[in-house]
Amino acid sequence: METPGRIAATPDALDFTVENVEKALHQLYYDPNIENKNLAQKWLMQAQVSPQAWQFCWALLSPDKVPEIQYFGASALHTKISRYWSDIPTDQYESLKSQLFSQIACFSSGSKMVLTRLCVALASLALNTMPEAWPGAVAEMVRVFQEEGGGVDGRARCLALLELLTVLPEEFQTSRLPQYRKGQVRGALGREWGSVCPLLQQLLRRTDSPGAVKARVLRCLSSWVLLDVPLSESEGLVHDCFSALPDPELFDTAVEAIVNAISQPDSQRYVNTLLKLVPQVLALQEQLREAVQNGDMETCHGICRIAVTLGENHSRTLLEQVDHWQSFLALVNMIMFCTGIPGHYPVNETTSSLTLTFWYTLQDEIMSFETEKQAVYLQVYRPVYFQLVDVLLHKAQFPSDQEYASWSSDEKEQFRIYRVDISDTLMYVYEMLGAELLSNLYDKLGRLLTNAEQPTSWQHTEALLYGFQSIAETIDVNYSDVIPGLIGLIPRININNVQLADTVMFTIGALAEWLADHPVMLSSVLPLVLQALGNPDLSVSSVSTLKKICRECKYDLPPYATNIVAVSQEVLIKQIHKTSQCMWLMQALGFLLSALPVEDILRNLHSLITPYIQQLEKLADETPNPSNKLAIIHILGLLSNLFTTLDISKQDDESADGSAPPVKTAPPPPGPNPVVVVLQQVFALIQTVLSKWLNDSQVVEAVCAIFEKSVKTLLHEFAPMVSQLSEMLGQMYSTIPQASALDLTRQMVHIFASETDHFPPIKALFELVTSVTLSIFQQGPRDHPDIVDSFMQLQAQALKRKPDLFLSESLDVKAVFHCGVLSLKFPEAPTVKSTCLFFTELLPHCSDVPPLARVVQEDGKLLVQAVLEGIGGGASRSLMDQFAEVLFCLNKHCFSLLAVWLKEALQPPGFPSSRLTAEQKDNFSQQILRERVNKRRVKDIVKEFTLLCRGLHGTEYAAEY
Repeated sequence: METPGRIAATPDALDFTVENVEKALHQLYYDPNIENKNLAQKWLMQAQVSPQAWQFCWALLSPDKVPEIQYFGASALHTKISRYWSDIPTDQYESLKSQLFSQIACFSSGSKMVLTRLCVALASLALNTMPEAWPGAVAEMVRVFQEEGGGVDGRARCLALLELLTVLPEEFQTSRLPQYRKGQVRGALGREWGSVCPLLQQLLRRTDSPGAVKARVLRCLSSWVLLDVPLSESEGLVHDCFSALPDPELFDTAVEAIVNAISQPDSQRYVNTLLKLVPQVLALQEQLREAVQNGDMETCHGICRIAVTLGENHSRTLLEQVDHWQSFLALVNMIMFCTGIPGHYPVNETTSSLTLTFWYTLQDEIMSFETEKQAVYLQVYRPVYFQLVDVLLHKAQFPSDQEYASWSSDEKEQFRIYRVDISDTLMYVYEMLGAELLSNLYDKLGRLLTNAEQPTSWQHTEALLYGFQSIAETIDVNYSDVIPGLIGLIPRININNVQLADTVMFTIGALAEWLADHPVMLSSVLPLVLQALGNPDLSVSSVSTLKKICRECKYDLPPYATNIVAVSQEVLIKQIHKTSQCMWLMQALGFLLSALPVEDILRNLHSLITPYIQQLEKLADETPNPSNKLAIIHILGLLSNLFTTLDISKQDDESADGSAPPVKTAPPPPGPNPVVVVLQQVFALIQTVLSKWLNDSQVVEAVCAIFEKSVKTLLHEFAPMVSQLSEMLGQMYSTIPQASALDLTRQMVHIFASETDHFPPIKALFELVTSVTLSIFQQGPRDHPDIVDSFMQLQAQALKRKPDLFLSESLDVKAVFHCGVLSLKFPEAPTVKSTCLFFTELLPHCSDVPPLARVVQEDGKLLVQAVLEGIGGGASRSLMDQFAEVLFCLNKHCFSLLAVWLKEALQPPGFPSSRLTAEQKDNFSQQILRERVNKRRVKDIVKEFTLLCRGLHGTEYAAEY
C-alpha cells in the first residue's frame, strides 16, 4: 500500500495513527501537488475503514484540533457504524451511544459541519439498534437534550437535538439496511413520530423561539414527512407552516415542508385534511399578488409550488368532493393565474413553467370519468381550458425586438424550450377541446389580419400561428374545415420579422400532408417557401418545409419542378445554407425528381450535378490538403443525400394498417435507373478521388455512403453496378482496409448474394475481404476494433443470407471461427455484441454446412471458454444477455458437446472466477444444460452467475441489475 508523499517515512505503510492521519489530511487540503492529494485521499479512505479507525476517530475529535480534522474523525465514526455494524460487539452499544451523546453536546456550540456528521453517526447507530436493542430511541434523544447541564446553553442544545431529529429520517432513506430491516425500522420510526410532533409544534408556536430554531423545526418536519407520516397527524404542523409563510426568513423552508407533506403518496387518504388545506392555499392569493407587483420572483415561485402540488397530487380526490366544487375551481383559477403570471419567461418570471403538468393531470382525471360524469365536469372545465389556451398563447409571445435583443443566448434557449413545452400542452389540450379549438384559433387570426383599424403586433400573429403549428404537427387535421381558410390567410401576413417568418414556414411544413390531399392550395404557399430559401436566417425552417412538401406532395409538384430546382440550384451555388441544410435540400430534390418522367429526371440531374462534378474533377487533380478534403466530402455528401430519396419506383406509402415499411408495388419504368446512369458516369472520377485519398477514412466513408444509400433506395435496380462496385471495393479494401468498405459489402451481400447472376462477383468480394481481414488478425487486430466489429457483422449477414459462401474451398472457415473467439475478448462492447451475433448465426448451420460443423466440433470448447471468461468478469455486465444467447444456441444445436465442454472448461480451480465454489460451477452447468427452450431463463441464469463471479451477489449493485 502506497502512502502519501509526506507520510511515506512511517515504518509500516498501514500505520493508521492519529499523527499519520493528521499528516495525510494536511496533505489533502494544502499540498499543491494533485498527485499527492490523490494519494492522500486514497490512503485516508483506507484509514477510515481500518480497525484502527476506532482508536484514532475519538482522538481526532479532541477540542484542540481544527474542524477539518474533527470532521474526518466524525466521518470515520459514521463509516464504521453504518458499514461495519456487524463488527461492533453487542456489549459496546451503550458506551458507544453515550460517547456520541456527549460528543454531540460538546459540539452543539462548535463546528456545524462536525456536529452534523456526529448526528448522522448517532442516527446510524439508532437505525441499527431500533426497535429491539434501543426501544424508544427518539424519546430518549429528546429527553437527553432537554435535560439541563454540561454547561451548554439551551438554544444550542435545542438546535443540536433538531439537527439529530432531522438527519435521522434522512439517514434512513440512504441507509444500506437489508429490506426486511427497512420495514421494521420504518415502522419503529413511525411510532416515534408521537415524540417528535409535540416538540416541533411547541417550538414553532412559542413566540420567543428564535428564527434559527423555527427554520430548523421546519427542516425537521420536511425530513419526517418523507417517511409517510399520516397527513392527519401532521395537520396541525402543516397549518403552522402556513402561518410561517409571511416571515421572509422562514418562507423557503415552510414552502418545502408544505410541499413535502402534501405530495406524500399516502396523503390522498386524508380527504378531510386536504379539504381544510384548500382554503389555506387560496388565502395565499393576496401575498401572491403583492409579490407579483413587487417583482418578488422567489415568493411567486414558492406560493405557486404549493398550489400546484395540491392540485397535481390530489385533483382526483378534490374533483370527487362534489359539494366543494367551487373551492376546487377557485384553486384551479389560482393556478391559472400562476400560468399567466405577468412578464416574460425566463427573464421576468420563472413560475409559469411549474404549472404546465398540472393541466395534463387535471385533464387526465376529467377524461377518465365515465361518460355521464365526464359531461358534467366538461361543462365546468371546457371554458377553463379555452381560457388556458389564450393564456398559453399570450405567454408564448416573443417580447419586443429591442427587449429580445438584450436577452442572453441562455435566456433565449430557455424561452425556446418553454415554448416547446407550451406547444406540447396545446397538443394535449386539443384532445379535450377538439375541432372547436382550431376554429377558435382561426377566428382570432382572421380578426387580427383583417382588422384594418387596429395595427397588430407581429408577436400576436406569430403566437396564434404557433398554436396552429403545435396541433397540426402531430394531429391529423385533414378533416378540419378551417385549414383552407388558414392557408388563404397566410399570404396576407405581413412578414417583417425572422421569428414570424420561421413560424409561417413551420406551419406550412406542418400542413404538408393536408396539402397532399388538397394540391390546389400549393400555388398559394409554395412561392413563400421558395422566397424564404434565399434567406440564411430562415435556413432550417424553409429547407425542412420544402423537404416535407416534396416528400408528401411529390406527385402534384411536376408543374412547379423547374422553378423549385432553379431556386434550389441558385441557393446551393450561393452557399446560403450550412452543410446539414444543403443535405436536406438535396433530399428534397430527390423526392421531387422521383415523380418526374425519366428523361426529365436525367435533364434535371445533369444541370443539378454538373457544376459539382466539374468541381470534383478539379479537386481530384489537386494535392490532398485539409480544405480540399472538406470540399470533396461536401460534394460526395450532396450526391449521397440526393440518391437517398431519388426513387422512381411507385411505392405504397403505407400498408393497410400502417405498420409495414414502404413496398415497391409496380415495376420500374423501362431502361436504366437515372441514379445508376449518373453513378456509371461518375464512377471513374470517384475511383480517381479514391486513389488519392485511400488512407483517409472520412473520404472513404463518404464514397461508400454514396453507394450504400443508392443500394438501400434502389435495391435490385442497383444490379448493373454490382460487378464494377465489387471490384472497386475489393481493390480499396486490399490496399487500405476500412470499416466503411466492410459495411457496404454487407449491404451488397444482403441484397445480391442470393441472386444467381450476381453471386460470382459477391462471392469473390466476400472471400477477398475475409482473407484481408484474417491477415489483420494475424498482425494484431487490437488497433482496429471498428474493422473487427464490421467484419463480424458482415460474417453474420453472410451466414443469414447465403450460408453457401462458407462451402468455398477459398474460405478459411477455421480461421474466421478463431477470429470470432478472439473478438469476444475485446474491451469494446459493440464489437463483442457483433461477435455474439456472428456465433448465434453460425451455430444453427452446424447441421447443414459441413465445414462449419467440423470447426465447431474441433474448436467449440475454445468458444465456450471465451464466453465463460466474459461472464466471469472479463466483459462488461451489459453484455451478459448476448453471452447467454450464445450459450443458448450451443445448447440447442450442440447439446452433447456442450455438456462435455462445460465440464472441461469449468474444471480448473479459479476459472472463470476465484470466488466460485465447485458446487456453484456445477449448479450453473446443470441449469444451462436444462434450458433448451426458454431463452429468457438462460439470461437470468447467466446474470445470476456473473454476479457470483464478481462478488456482487446480494448487494445493492445486484438490485439495480
